[in-house]
Amino acid sequence: MGEPQPSATPRAGVTHVRTRHADRFTVVGNHLAQHRELTLVAIGLAVHIQSLPDGARVDIKTLTARFPEGEVRIAAALRELEAHDYLTRTRARLPSGRIVTHTVSYDQPGAPPVPACPQPEPEPKRREHAAPAPAPLPEPRTADLPRHRTAADLLAALRRDEPRLLLPERDVRRLAPATATWLERGIDPAAVRRTLTANLPQGPLRHPAALLAHRLTALMPPPLPAAPPPAPRPHPLQNCDHCDRAHRSPTPGPCPTCRPQTAPLPLAA
Repeated sequence: MGEPQPSATPRAGVTHVRTRHADRFTVVGNHLAQHRELTLVAIGLAVHIQSLPDGARVDIKTLTARFPEGEVRIAAALRELEAHDYLTRTRARLPSGRIVTHTVSYDQPGAPPVPACPQPEPEPKRREHAAPAPAPLPEPRTADLPRHRTAADLLAALRRDEPRLLLPERDVRRLAPATATWLERGIDPAAVRRTLTANLPQGPLRHPAALLAHRLTALMPPPLPAAPPPAPRPHPLQNCDHCDRAHRSPTPGPCPTCRPQTAPLPLAA
């Protein structure tokens, strides 16, 4: 038997196997795909740009990172597309001073121009979280000069226990009322000193007055509650004048048992 012969003789050229696309496709005109003056790089770049969604970046650096062609060939292809009205590029300066390029891609050269390029939206400002304002320092309820002097001396002497707590005079005057509030609430000066100097951070203190102000405010003990009223005291013990038994009474006299017997008789009418 001889070898099977093909049913048709092959022809030179391309044969298309076409498939209808339902999604993820781009319609490209033959005026671009078969353009007689554009280079192959420019045609391929135009097809890529037309397949991108609005807002995609098509600057030279982005395209160079996407394709193996270098910046020189990418830039030359973009100029070709501009020269044949497939692209327009305009540059604008943002309020921050940065310059951006706005690109318009045309799938059909000679189409009506799009409206004037809108001004690029200003870059959103970074939200700077403002530092919260420090809490106001406590103030004593009543003015007491000796107590205020004790508080100022306590603050000025902190450097004896901790040399890093060396305070200028203006900070001593500013923190003295808050320290006096602790003393007003019955806290012993030694306890106040221990609270202000305990568990300090390692290394130098950049703002010792701010650290002390925070502790005087955040660690402020509550006022002592009002003392409960004294419990009523029982009447003292008294000896009955008649039976000599002990009984409780505010004043000496007969006991409750003997009292009716000693009550005076009513006067006759």
